[in-house]
Amino acid sequence: MSLSSDAVVEALRAAGEPTRLRILSLLAVEELSVMELARILDQSQPRVSRHLKLMAEAGLIERFPDGAWVFYRLPASGSVRHLTDAILDLLEDTADDRDAARLAEVRAERDTQAMAYFERVAPQWDEIRSLYVSEAAVEAAIDQAAGPGPFNRIVDLGTGSGRMLALLGKRADSALGLDLSQQMLNIARRNVTQAGLEKVELRHGDIFGTRLPDESADLVIVHQVLHYLTDPVAAVAEAARLVAPGGRLLIVDFAPHDHENLRIDHQHRRLGFSDAEIGRWVADAGLISSASIALPPDHDGLTVTIWSADRPDVAQQRSA
Repeated sequence: MSLSSDAVVEALRAAGEPTRLRILSLLAVEELSVMELARILDQSQPRVSRHLKLMAEAGLIERFPDGAWVFYRLPASGSVRHLTDAILDLLEDTADDRDAARLAEVRAERDTQAMAYFERVAPQWDEIRSLYVSEAAVEAAIDQAAGPGPFNRIVDLGTGSGRMLALLGKRADSALGLDLSQQMLNIARRNVTQAGLEKVELRHGDIFGTRLPDESADLVIVHQVLHYLTDPVAAVAEAARLVAPGGRLLIVDFAPHDHENLRIDHQHRRLGFSDAEIGRWVADAGLISSASIALPPDHDGLTVTIWSADRPDVAQQRSA
């Protein structure tokens, strides 16, 4: 989609200031809060907020609240994003050394806070993991179900610690992880960096309304997310919407079980899902299911199921 001349002028006017170019350069790296930007830029929050307001009104950046904090990011796609990328490509120095050093400090503090958070919640995760087959066995099955790739784009909805991106990201040209928890996104950033992944974007986003383009990913993953949700049907529909022709949706969750304590102790809303209901949901969303993979526990516990569904590639079907 093209921009009108007025929209181009408005966008260029909003970007045409040194501090705003520095902000755009920083947001091209990752989404940041107002407080983080103020610290990196060494400017007051009101001043930074003014710059952000003008750029958000011009569509150069997106604003989203998260509790008491407000975060900013570049749009995922669209004509204004293409214009922003072109502007940044033309700059000799997109951020000075001080910006880079302060961003590194912010990241280091986030890593420390994220690891402290992980240490607090890890015992709960370990308790749940003890109820099902080993993580290595689950990940090996996921790896096989995903297929060899290579993938143009992977989208991981409810990415959590970013483990699925670390597992599969190296066979993708680009990957995107969305999660509503900034704490978990900070953990994911650390994990994908340790995995040596460079073409991974981690964004605050809602699984019910990702705002990503239709049919824009050839692998979409929903890993251990559905059992927390009030409306898993809507989440599956949104995930399926993103699957490109010839692409695949992977859903990993528990089979039906009777561990009622997980509702109280770990906020599970649903006690697993059957093949029939997952199959019905993906069919209603226009995908074709494959046989599910069931991984029963070594003892009395939870069965992990991997469901896969594909969107037919009409062009390939016609040429066959």
